[in-house]
Amino acid sequence: MACKKQKAKMKTIITIDGPAGSGKSTVSRLLAKDLGYLYLDTGAMYRAAALQSAREGVDPANKGALQRLCSSLDLEFRLEGGENRLYLGEEDISQAIRSAEMDWLSSTLSALREVREAMTDLQRTLGNRGRVVAEGRDMGTVVFPMARFKFFITADLKVRAQRRYRERITRGEPVSLESVQRDLIKRDAQDMNRLLSPLRPAEDAVTIDTSRLDPGQVVDMMLEKIRQG
Repeated sequence: MACKKQKAKMKTIITIDGPAGSGKSTVSRLLAKDLGYLYLDTGAMYRAAALQSAREGVDPANKGALQRLCSSLDLEFRLEGGENRLYLGEEDISQAIRSAEMDWLSSTLSALREVREAMTDLQRTLGNRGRVVAEGRDMGTVVFPMARFKFFITADLKVRAQRRYRERITRGEPVSLESVQRDLIKRDAQDMNRLLSPLRPAEDAVTIDTSRLDPGQVVDMMLEKIRQG
């Protein structure tokens, strides 16, 4: 009976993985909204861990301290005004975690086994309630391997760099397109070549190249796949 309940819950979990700038965050939010599901932004969760570790001055080499920090994080996603917001306790950290520093530090921390284990436990606690679109880099391969619907979103490097560049310019950051592209290349290498939970599609994931697709078209493709069962 317990096994049947677990499988039923996994049918209501949709995983979306992919590299930075592929558009997975946008399509994950849209898909969750269309389905009335919770949007579980796991990348934001790692950024929250990075933010808190920076605030507390935790040495990235101190794996034990990082594991304790991650295990004690009080994180909650709230839908406010149609927008997914992340709270650390009662503080809205949605904007504070969106910086180049947090981007790099979160990638560094996510390569540590102790951090990933603590964060995976937290992600599963939130996701196992069901009716969730879980977005990240190892959702379909590690965190929710039994999820019924899995997608891997990718795009050409230059397209991804343009997207990330526009995001950062919109936030008022003084960056160049060239520097953004260099950062993406470094991030891709770190994510794909790490020994622990490297970025890759799950064997049963549907891969979608978004280079020439707008978010609405990608979501339509996903919904069609979900309707087909």
